[in-house]
Amino acid sequence: MQLLHVMAQNNNQDFFHLVRYAIGASDQVPQIEEQEWEAMFDFAKKQAVLGIVYGVLQRMGKGVAIPRQLKMKWFFYVEKVKKRNILLNQRCVELVTKLRQDGFDSLVLKGQGNAMMYPNPFVRISGDIDIFMMVTGGKQNVSDRRRVVTNYVRKKFPHTRIRYQHIDYHLFPDVEVEIHFVPTFMNNPLYNHRIQTWMEGLMMEQCQNMVELPESAGKVAVPTVSFNIVFLLAHMMHHFFDEGIGLRQFVDYYYLLQTTKQNREIKKDDLERLLRHLGLWKFAGAAMYVMQEVFALKEEFMIAPVDDIRGKTLLDEILKGGNFGKSSGLTDHSTGGKYFAKIWRNLHFVRQYPHEALCEPVFRTWHFFWRLKQTS
Repeated sequence: MQLLHVMAQNNNQDFFHLVRYAIGASDQVPQIEEQEWEAMFDFAKKQAVLGIVYGVLQRMGKGVAIPRQLKMKWFFYVEKVKKRNILLNQRCVELVTKLRQDGFDSLVLKGQGNAMMYPNPFVRISGDIDIFMMVTGGKQNVSDRRRVVTNYVRKKFPHTRIRYQHIDYHLFPDVEVEIHFVPTFMNNPLYNHRIQTWMEGLMMEQCQNMVELPESAGKVAVPTVSFNIVFLLAHMMHHFFDEGIGLRQFVDYYYLLQTTKQNREIKKDDLERLLRHLGLWKFAGAAMYVMQEVFALKEEFMIAPVDDIRGKTLLDEILKGGNFGKSSGLTDHSTGGKYFAKIWRNLHFVRQYPHEALCEPVFRTWHFFWRLKQTS
């Protein structure tokens, strides 16, 4: 049993080395035997970073000892990722244009906005389109915005699914869209109130932060660096307590942190006070452990001191569950089974994150009945 654990640890370190080399954080060429590449491919696929790790093959060139069939399989997979990104960029612009014509400002969250931080924006494995929208030029509280947005969506799609933070919008046949009332949320009511208040004060500014998507696809609004540092951290923490989080989101965060040196608006003392106020400080320390262990992030880019204890727990969950915890087994349960499985899982985090861990089942129970009311 101990031997298997040591072998798993060695495989993890080999994979971390691959990732660091792929993103340019290390110049030391990975020493991967030919028979080990299949496991590296499966690991990268589980973590939804196949496109990023493919950079290893490109940097190593003919010197890489990888089976030809696997290399071709990897190449075609990455080409599909690129085509998907091109499609999502096109759909983002179409969606933003339509919302503007209908009187709404919008903000592309995560996804295609995060891809813009990558040296190659086409290697990030994309999902759906998450977009925040608000009435142009007018301030609304969350309740009013939820009512306006829900009425807007349900005029066309009366039975679409709704959640606390977003509603599904079936505008395209080939891309899923989630329109957000709030960018993200927290389970603890006090910290959720604080982060909603903080975000509300910044949303008009975010909706004006326009960027040009790759290959002149068109312009969309994406969050500023200072907003993203808090928002993406809160988003990762939310998923950590929901079903799990994978390395793809931490690659996003790595590239985000790389931009902070040039961004003079970010002051570490102010950021620490904000993260403590929002209940994110402990998770920030855990995230910095992952940044150090997996990506060899330099200390100058760290937003919090490395927390080894919470960090090891976080990294274990990442490696075990994969992208959004899809390999954790939680999704294999029925609805009722998943409810209790999540409670049991989060009980393991009570000592490290008492506020969020204890509030998660309470919020999820409230949310269940809230959704029933919205669909009745």
